[in-house]
Amino acid sequence: MSVYAPHKPRFLVLELAAVIACLILTKLAFDPIAWRFAGPMSMACTITFIALLARMRSETWSDFGLRGLPGMKSKLWFLPQVLLGVIAIMGSGAVVTFGGDALGLWDVNATPAGVEDRFAGVTGNLPRYLMWMGLGIVSGGFGEEIFFRGYLMRRVEGILPASVLRPVLMVVLPALMFGAVHFYYQGLRGMLSIAAIGFAMGTLYLLYKRNLWPLIIAHAIVDSIGFTALYLGVEA
Repeated sequence: MSVYAPHKPRFLVLELAAVIACLILTKLAFDPIAWRFAGPMSMACTITFIALLARMRSETWSDFGLRGLPGMKSKLWFLPQVLLGVIAIMGSGAVVTFGGDALGLWDVNATPAGVEDRFAGVTGNLPRYLMWMGLGIVSGGFGEEIFFRGYLMRRVEGILPASVLRPVLMVVLPALMFGAVHFYYQGLRGMLSIAAIGFAMGTLYLLYKRNLWPLIIAHAIVDSIGFTALYLGVEA
């Protein structure tokens, strides 16, 4: 007798495969139309798909980390958590970037061609700067954190059997995918540095008792700093 049990690992595997397929296929579909914005557009489609699936499972956004601050202690810790998130993003990215330069894997002073092409025209251009700033906050800060931390980590946890390795894999596997999806325009350097950032953010997500808001704000702050530096023509 077959019983539909949507929270069992085999169903979660199928759902996860469908969500990842949505992310990849929409990215490929948008590439020929507007490749600079294909990432944010595919992320928007994927988050919408996740929302529909979550509704079918009676899951809420709180299950994916969008939680309130229940007590005074959590409210007092919120800003330090955001600051630690900013430090973790910048620090882990810098370690990989400068470490790879020291090993001769890349030149830290060379901007990847994909990055230069994608964000061409931002320097000194206020409308384009504001557009990318908005996309960075919404798609990067909100969308990527919901997908890579809130959703992927929850699904990996649901799929894997309980063991001492499960928390590690919950952090590592989404972090590797986080890096991989940035390879197309940031190359090897970007992929590895962003994977390291994903590892740091995933670890903080667990330490923050799965409250995603400090990481969303930290991610948005770092993206905003990067776009502001680009707009001003300053090396970030």
